[in-house]
Amino acid sequence: MSPVLADVLLVTALIGALALVHRPLGDYMAAVYSSTKHLRVERWIYRSVGANPDVEMRWPAYLRGVLAFSAVSVLFLYVLQRVQDKLPLSLGFKPISPDQAFNTAMSFVSNTNWQSYSGEVAMSHVTQTAGLAVQNFVSAAVGIAVAVALVRGFARSRTGDLGNFWADLVRGTVRILIPVSVVAAVLLIAAGAIQNFGDIHTITTLTGDKQAISPGAVASQEAIKDLGTNGGGFFNANSSHPFENPNGFTNLLEIFLLLVIPFSLPRTFGRMVGNVRQGYAVVAAMGIIWFAGVVAVTWIEYAHPGTASQLAGGAMEGKEQRFGEGPSSLFAVSTTMTSTGSVNSFHDSFSGLSGGVLLLGMMLGESAPGGVGSGLYGMLVMAVIAVFIAGLMVGRTPEYLGKKIGTREIKLAACYILVTPALVLIGTAVAMALPDGKDAMANIGAHGFSEVLYAYTSASNNNGSAFAGFGANTDFFNTTLGLCMMLGRFLPMVFVLALAGSLAEQRPVPATAGTLRTEKPLFTGLLAGAIMIITGLTFFPALALGPLAEGLAT
Repeated sequence: MSPVLADVLLVTALIGALALVHRPLGDYMAAVYSSTKHLRVERWIYRSVGANPDVEMRWPAYLRGVLAFSAVSVLFLYVLQRVQDKLPLSLGFKPISPDQAFNTAMSFVSNTNWQSYSGEVAMSHVTQTAGLAVQNFVSAAVGIAVAVALVRGFARSRTGDLGNFWADLVRGTVRILIPVSVVAAVLLIAAGAIQNFGDIHTITTLTGDKQAISPGAVASQEAIKDLGTNGGGFFNANSSHPFENPNGFTNLLEIFLLLVIPFSLPRTFGRMVGNVRQGYAVVAAMGIIWFAGVVAVTWIEYAHPGTASQLAGGAMEGKEQRFGEGPSSLFAVSTTMTSTGSVNSFHDSFSGLSGGVLLLGMMLGESAPGGVGSGLYGMLVMAVIAVFIAGLMVGRTPEYLGKKIGTREIKLAACYILVTPALVLIGTAVAMALPDGKDAMANIGAHGFSEVLYAYTSASNNNGSAFAGFGANTDFFNTTLGLCMMLGRFLPMVFVLALAGSLAEQRPVPATAGTLRTEKPLFTGLLAGAIMIITGLTFFPALALGPLAEGLAT
């Protein structure tokens, strides 16, 4: 079988699996967030934190819950890293430095999981499981909760109530993320991933050198790392490490986990607003952009442009040697378009043009298909922009799902789409203007600039992946990237929840002959086009200085 045919079959199998679970998982999540009943374990959690899950919240109260929970999580994870040497199962590791502990705490709480350290030689068993793995669950649940609050804003009318944050947080964790992660972890263990709390093993290699091998609860953390679009690996090599990703089956399973919730949430949206075709329009726009990215990167990598790659007969340096260029490209596109950061190959080793596509995938603002929860609310904000543009074209007041898109709504949507570009471009400019940025670059010229641009794009869009060869473990980058993660995560949530509250207060507007049919293929094309045009206009100058300049020069 030719490699190209194998890659086509792999993508076909992945799309088939996602299509198979789209409806049942989407319907199940809609039922979870629409239920009025509480499980016994959920009631115990509510009592332990002093929350009343039956009290409806307006958007300011919902936002306070999000921010308060996240602030406590950052503090807990920071302290845990600073005292890990005094806790059981420390493996003899030292406390994490203050700047790196801040960066890591902000990274995992913001669902970014950017890592400026090697997990197997820095983090103890307690820090990995009680700290990082727990945040993998709850940070993903926070993202889904905010998305569900926005959906309720579209579904409800003449009320400012958006549900209860604590109920949404707990249900997302207990009823969705934990059960699916358990099944995925069992599959990973059966396929060869490790799961234990043993001591570090020292072995003698074939060359006679000594090598320390760290064990750990890898399979369980790997499952939620991918399912929650977190991305933080137990090992520094992430999903290219055989303990995390043993074979071709686990590679496909991990890609499936990256995509399954983001591609199923539009079905949840359709069910909750009472029109499943609206969900199909959104997921179609997601799928078009994702598939275009997969085709583009795979084609470029097979073409292996550049003198060195052509002389070598392929662009396999830095790729996953066990699987080849196709699966490496599929994993790379899926992880950069889902705000995950999990990698099975070095993105720094991709050609200039395909590296630009990976950058563009993050620059889309977590929308195609985006992170768990953040992808859906990103798409819905862009849908608001799209119907506003359509309304300007025909001279009508724009409407979406029976809600008028007025001055307040469009201002909130505009603020949302401006946050991450501002963080990316300002952060990159400051880093390039200071010696700290230049000293961290392992390469000069366009590729070195791409490394810095990638770092701030990854942090501000809560992705977490990185170009290898970039020295990010400095006081400057730990601090500035940590701030970008925080602002890139929580500032957009402020605007999303304010938009949800504004929509929920409106009276429904009856559809007329002039109403834009937002469940039709025309709107799907308009939505996908609006996302690409807005992103292109915003980031093209920066891309031209980095990956485009590098790609055109080879």
